Amino acid sequence: MQCCIMLYASRNAEDTTMSTLTVTARGQVTFRKDVLQHLGIKPGERIELDLLPDGRAELKATRQKGSLRELAGFLKGKTHGNVLTLEEIDDAIADANAAAGAGEA
Repeated sequence: MQCCIMLYASRNAEDTTMSTLTVTARGQVTFRKDVLQHLGIKPGERIELDLLPDGRAELKATRQKGSLRELAGFLKGKTHGNVLTLEEIDDAIADANAAAGAGEA
């Protein structure tokens, strides 16, 4: 038995496209590469699916949260030999966190 999922991908009101996906008997769906690119989902990433009350669902890439372990050494080679103040380090951490939240990291 197969059923279909209608996936609407839209950047703005004038640019709405639709893709139809087929669900296999095993409950699997394959997304085309262009759909994954539009959604910002890369190979190996996890996907979050939020079920909405009206029978719709919202699909998005799961964004990894950083860890303190990843923070160690992230300024290495970026200070040009200068010793940074705590305020400068805090600013660099805030900038890196903002870039990661915007999908730039």
